[in-house]
Amino acid sequence: MKANRITELFGIQYPIVAGGMVWCSSWRLASAVSNAGGLGLLGAGSLPPELLREHIRKMKEATQKPWGVNLPMMNPKADEMVDVILSEGVKIVFTSAGSPKKYTARFHEAGIKVAHVVASSKFARKCEEAGVDAVVAEGFEAGGHNGKEETSTMVLIPECRRATSLPLIAAGGIGSGQAMMAAMALGAEGVQIGTLFALSQESSASEAFKQRCVELQEGDTMLALKRLSPTRLIKNAFYDRMTQAEEAGATADELRELIGFGATRRGIFEGDVENGELEIGQVASAVSEIKPVSQIVSELVSDFEATRQRLLNM
Repeated sequence: MKANRITELFGIQYPIVAGGMVWCSSWRLASAVSNAGGLGLLGAGSLPPELLREHIRKMKEATQKPWGVNLPMMNPKADEMVDVILSEGVKIVFTSAGSPKKYTARFHEAGIKVAHVVASSKFARKCEEAGVDAVVAEGFEAGGHNGKEETSTMVLIPECRRATSLPLIAAGGIGSGQAMMAAMALGAEGVQIGTLFALSQESSASEAFKQRCVELQEGDTMLALKRLSPTRLIKNAFYDRMTQAEEAGATADELRELIGFGATRRGIFEGDVENGELEIGQVASAVSEIKPVSQIVSELVSDFEATRQRLLNM
C-alpha cells in the first residue's frame, strides 16, 4: 500500500484510522491499532477528563507510533478535555459533533493536527474554511450518531471530494479491503473504521456486547432517535421502547427522559444487551469472529492489495 496524503499527514504506515468509540476505544485498543500501522484514537466521549489523562499517559507507554484523541464537542466537559489534551501534549485530535471552528485554531497553536467528522458536503466545505487538516466523511451506515441527512457513504464521499481539496477519510460501512478500495475509487485517501475494531479482542466493550454483535444478520441495526440525534442501534428491548415512543409522538425532552442516564455504558460496557443502548454499524452483520487488532489490520491490507490486483487484471 503506497504512501499518500493521509499516511504522510499522520506519520502512519497504512491509511487506516480506528474510530474513537465510546466504551470501546480505550488505550488498549488505540495503542494496538497504532502498533499495527494504523492510527489509533482514544474515545474521549466516555472518559471523564482525569480518566482521559490516565489513558493518554498509558498510550505513551504502550506505543511509540502516532495516535490521537477523538473529541465529541457536544460533551458537556469538552472544554476540560481540551485542557487535558493540551497539557498532555497530544499530537492528533479528531473532533466531531460540533463546529470545526471551535477548537481548531487553539489546537494548531499547540502544533496539533486536526481532523473533523462530517456527514454532508456542506460541512466538509466549512471544515476547509475552519482550517482543519483533514476531513472524515461518515455515511449513515456507521454505528452510533449519524447525520440527519442519512446520506450513504457511496454518495457522500464523491460529494465531499468535490466540495473540498483537503485530505479525505471515508467512514461508515467499511469492513474490508474491498470497501477500502471502493472508498479510494470514490476520492477518499484513507478510511476510518469503527465496527471491526469495536468487536476486536482489545476493545473495552463487554464480551456480551461483542457476542451479540457477531450474531447480527443483515437488517438487525436501524436508525432511531431521529428527534434527538439519529443513532444506529441494534434492535432490542431498548430500541423497541425508543421507536414506540417516537411513533407515539414523544418530544425530544421526553425521549431524553426515557433514555435516562448511562444507557450506552449499560449496553456496550456492562453488557446489558436487552435494556442497554447498543450502538454498532451495519457492517457488523459481516463480522463472525472476534479477532486481535493485528489480524484485522493485516487482513484489511492483504484484502486491499488483492482487490487492487484483481482490478488491474480486469
